[in-house]
Amino acid sequence: MRAALLEEFGSPLTLGEIEKPVAGPGEVLVRVAASGVNPLDLKLTAATAARGGATQGRPTRLPAVLGMDLAGVVEEIGAGVTGFSPGDEVYGLTGGIGDLQGSLAEYAAVDATLLARKPEAVSLRESAALPLVAITAWEALVDRAHVDAGQKVLVHAGAGGVGHVAVQIARARGAEVFATGSACKLAVIERLGATPIDYTTTPVEEYVTQHTGGEGFDVILDTVGGTTLDASFPAVRTYTGHVVSVLGWGAHDLTPLSLRGSTYSGVFTLAPMLTGRGRTHHGEILRDVAALVDTGALRPVLDSRRFTLETAADAHAAMGSGTVAGKVVVDVS
Repeated sequence: MRAALLEEFGSPLTLGEIEKPVAGPGEVLVRVAASGVNPLDLKLTAATAARGGATQGRPTRLPAVLGMDLAGVVEEIGAGVTGFSPGDEVYGLTGGIGDLQGSLAEYAAVDATLLARKPEAVSLRESAALPLVAITAWEALVDRAHVDAGQKVLVHAGAGGVGHVAVQIARARGAEVFATGSACKLAVIERLGATPIDYTTTPVEEYVTQHTGGEGFDVILDTVGGTTLDASFPAVRTYTGHVVSVLGWGAHDLTPLSLRGSTYSGVFTLAPMLTGRGRTHHGEILRDVAALVDTGALRPVLDSRRFTLETAADAHAAMGSGTVAGKVVVDVS
């Protein structure tokens, strides 16, 4: 089968031929229709290993097939698999890290527990844009922060990959949502249904006072890390507030959080794929996400450019250029 291959760290992907996999016990062979591209893919392929989760997720051997997000059609099922049949359209966060083959290939044999039937309301291409960002946002807002109706939720980088999905999930759960972004992203945030905050011109103290009367936000989701996570601690509600970060690497001063008696948690979305523990929950999340999509409460935002296996390297370059408007997706078949 054809695949986009990482032959050497720091080098562009190249098109090649590798052996077609077969579905082992507990696995499903998927004919890949589309593969979502994420900023993490660029960190995994860099010549110098990135810190944090990307370090643990690096391919263990080369050449490697990248691509964490997958949407496609079930070709065959392995021994012990129930709930899927040939011809089912599925999506999932299934590989492209460690020793797991990714989705930038015509076929992938994946752990069936990581899959769910794709949403009926969107295409396979749109479905491929969802798994990593939707699972991350769900783990942060639902599993960790338990977002509920009536709460005030702040999403940092609300127009980004995780952010634009998080805004919609929080709204679907009845929260009043606010989101930070630069001036060129504010219109996107507003279209998603959140109150936009220009973080480049509005100090933290000012928007906390303006939108919460100085009380702080009930939940703050940090999708940026670094100083953005630090700025979240003095912006959270005293006693009952919760800060959750998907990029909590490095050293941070927890004093402002401690003085408020508030709480913090982190999300490492790759853990089930790397450790084998908790994979069933990822499939459960994707079933819930599909239900939100089918009711119209959630919709992925895709970059308008089209890429194929032959131009997968261009897709990575586009992702790294800072010019993308939505998720980048590679059409595989």
